[in-house]
Amino acid sequence: MPFFIKALAILIGSIFLSIGINFFLVPFHILDGGLIGIGLIFKYILGVKAGLTIIIFSLPIFTLAWFKYRRYFYNSLHGLLISSFMIDLLQPLRYYFLSLIHIEAFVSAIIGGILIGIGIGIMLRYETSTGGTDLLAQFFSKLFSINVGIVIFLIDMLVIGLGGILLSSETFLLSIVSITAVGVTTSILTLNIAQH
Repeated sequence: MPFFIKALAILIGSIFLSIGINFFLVPFHILDGGLIGIGLIFKYILGVKAGLTIIIFSLPIFTLAWFKYRRYFYNSLHGLLISSFMIDLLQPLRYYFLSLIHIEAFVSAIIGGILIGIGIGIMLRYETSTGGTDLLAQFFSKLFSINVGIVIFLIDMLVIGLGGILLSSETFLLSIVSITAVGVTTSILTLNIAQH
C-alpha cells in the first residue's frame, strides 16, 4: 500500500477521532473505551493531556508488538503518535465549538462515538490504527477470526466498567452509549478485515 495513502488515512482518521473526543465527549466528561478512555480518565481527574497519557500507557503494548508482532508495531506507531498529537492539538478549539453549538449530552455521546468509530475504522481499513487496545484488538481479531470492531467493543466495555467507579451514573450511561456507537461504526467500516 502506498505510503501516501496510509499517511492520509492516519491523518483523516486522527482528525475524526480528535473532533469526536474534544468536541463531543470531553464537554460532558464522557469516556471512550480503551487507552483513549484511560487517557480521558486521567484528564478528568488530574487535568493532564489525554494524548500524552495515551502515548505513555501505550508503551507496554508497543514493546510487546516490537518483539512479537513487528508488522503491527510499524503499522500502528504513526497512528498512535499522530492521533495523540491531534487530540492535544485540537483541544483548545473545543471552547470555540461549544460557544457556537449547543448539543444535549445524549446526542453528543452518539455523535462523538460515531466520529471516533469513523476515525478508527478508516485507519483499520488502511492497515494502521491508534495502537493501544486497537492494536490488541487486531491481534485477537487475527488470532480468533473475530471482527475487530467487536473485539474493540469488548475491551471498551471493560475500561468503562473499571472507570465507572470514578463517574456519576449519568456519565457512566453516556459512556456506554458512546462506546456502543464507536463499536457499531467501527464494525461497519471493518466488515471484511477479519476474513483477510
